[in-house]
Amino acid sequence: MRRLAYPLALLVAACAGPRPEAPLTAAVEPPPAWRSDRVADGTVEAAWWRSFGDPVLTRVVDRALANNTDVMVAAARVAEARAQYRLAEDQRLPNVVLAAGGGRQRDVSPFGQPRQQTAGQWQATASYDLDLFGRLADASEAARATLLATEAARDAVRLAVAASAATGYVGLRALDARRDVVKRTLAAREASLHLARRRAEAGYAAQLDLAQAQAEYEATAQLLPGIDLAITRQEDGLSLLMGESPSGIERGESLEGLTTPTVPAGLPSDLLRRRPDIAQAEQQLVAADHGLDAARAAFLPDVQLSAAGGTVASSLIDPVNVFTLGGSILAPLFDSGRLKAQADGAAARRDAAAFGYRKAALTAFREVEDGLAMVQRTAEQEAALLRQRDALARTLAIATGRYRAGYSPYLEQLDAERGLLSAELALVQSRADRLAAAITLAQALGGGWRPPATAP
Repeated sequence: MRRLAYPLALLVAACAGPRPEAPLTAAVEPPPAWRSDRVADGTVEAAWWRSFGDPVLTRVVDRALANNTDVMVAAARVAEARAQYRLAEDQRLPNVVLAAGGGRQRDVSPFGQPRQQTAGQWQATASYDLDLFGRLADASEAARATLLATEAARDAVRLAVAASAATGYVGLRALDARRDVVKRTLAAREASLHLARRRAEAGYAAQLDLAQAQAEYEATAQLLPGIDLAITRQEDGLSLLMGESPSGIERGESLEGLTTPTVPAGLPSDLLRRRPDIAQAEQQLVAADHGLDAARAAFLPDVQLSAAGGTVASSLIDPVNVFTLGGSILAPLFDSGRLKAQADGAAARRDAAAFGYRKAALTAFREVEDGLAMVQRTAEQEAALLRQRDALARTLAIATGRYRAGYSPYLEQLDAERGLLSAELALVQSRADRLAAAITLAQALGGGWRPPATAP
């Protein structure tokens, strides 16, 4: 059979043309080093969110990973892909079918006489595709790569959920810190208002000072409802992220008490094996490549073996054993270009997957570079804001003393209070940005993800 099959296969395969290679422009060349000079060596820990030193933040992230609906949907898609892989594998195994039937029958014999009989039959049929040219094997490998890509996509979703939960908790503590700043400022301005009222009533100060103090007090008080609304919405968002109904969120360390971890970046070439989205794009490319081979194998003959055996029994005759053995070769001769179109489509999908892999890799390099710059620049900004806050605090103390001693107008104290409030709110935002930058960098570096040790 092989003497006939292989020449025929070569003749039919010529219709497919040469196998198209992947585009050279889709190749990825990692940069030799990161642009930032301050890069820590090493790898990110798998549970990187624990390094912030807040058990409540850790519980928030763990609950989000356990109950988030997007994570559950991703896990269900992995189960679906695993079932599709088992189906593709089972297509390569023999198929055995058992059939049985029977009944009471009345008809007319060839001699015109009525007759009745009770007849029955059972039969087992087995069929097997030899897959001489690897069509089913390539389809199975494509399904396996799709499964691996789906698992990597699930891990990418888990990483995104962990980063979102950590960032959301940091944002919540930043709002709490903003509220504390406003309440402290409100208490200070209430004291200033009380002083201005007493001085105005005693005739030591003009009504203008009292009006200005009242206006500044109300300007600070109106900030609280907006912050409280933002806190409620942040808590509701975190609750949804954790797969729960809207509710209050437990608090742990303050914003200042959270530790900003040092996130090791390693080498750019290592990043290609440490991000689940790049692994997903790579496996999608592998699946598309095997899909192309399967589409090209459809040009080749399909050799199948079959066997059937059973027993026919009737009340009119003795039981008779029946069987069939055979094989078939199916080869396309003329299909009006359908197989060629399918192969061209598979080649185009393979090329698109190759460019998708390139885009994922370049995006990863860009995100790490941005994360490293954010960590460095936000730290510098926070240090500058801290110095500004301290200077403005001294300015306010001096202006307050001069106003109470009658050496300067209330406007100097008012300007100092405004500047200090603005600086303290900016400092809170800068600290939150620095913590968020560390989270973003940990996510950009893959969050401690590693490829699975065993294949499915």
